[in-house]
Amino acid sequence: MDIYTLFIYPLLIFLARMIDVPFGTLRIIFLAKGKKLLVPILGFFEVLLWLIVITKIVQNVDKPHYYLAYALGFAAGNWMGMLIDQKLAVGTVLVRIITAKPALSLVNLLRETGYVVTDVPAFGATGQVNVIFTIVKRKEVDNIVTKIREYNPQAFYTIEDIGFASKNTALAERKNTLRRFFLAPRK
Repeated sequence: MDIYTLFIYPLLIFLARMIDVPFGTLRIIFLAKGKKLLVPILGFFEVLLWLIVITKIVQNVDKPHYYLAYALGFAAGNWMGMLIDQKLAVGTVLVRIITAKPALSLVNLLRETGYVVTDVPAFGATGQVNVIFTIVKRKEVDNIVTKIREYNPQAFYTIEDIGFASKNTALAERKNTLRRFFLAPRK
C-alpha cells in the first residue's frame, strides 16, 4: 500500500467528517431558530461533503482503516459541533428562579444590570416563595447564574430554550441587511 492509501485518504476522510458533522449540528440549531435561508445552505454543504467521503469509502470497501477514519471523524465532528454550539450560544432562554426567602436584592440587581424581570409571589410545597422570570440571550446565561448564586445560593432555578417569543425591545439588536437576509427569524 502506498502513503495515500495508508495515511492521506484516511486523514482526508477523517477531516471531511469532522467538518460535515458540525454543519449538521448547526443546521439543526438554525432550523429550530427559524433561520430559513441558512439551513438549506448548510444542508447542501453537509451532504456534499458526506457524498464525497462515502464515495471514497464505497470505492475502497476492502480498506477497514477507511471505516475507522470515518467513525473517528464522526465522533470528532460531534465534539466540534458541541463546542461550536457553546461558542455561538444562539437564541434566547427563559430563566425561572424560585426563592424561599425574599428576593428583592436579586430582583433589583438583575434590573440594575439591564435584565427585564418579572417577580411573582407564589406558594410552594414549603410555603411562601418568590418566582422570578427573565428572558435573556443564551450568551448571558453564565452571567445571570453567577448573580443568582452570589445573591441567593439556595435558590432553585431552571433554564429553558425559547423557540419563539414576540418582539421584546429589551432583547432587540440592530442587524444589518445582509444578516437579516441570511438569519431571518421565523414568522
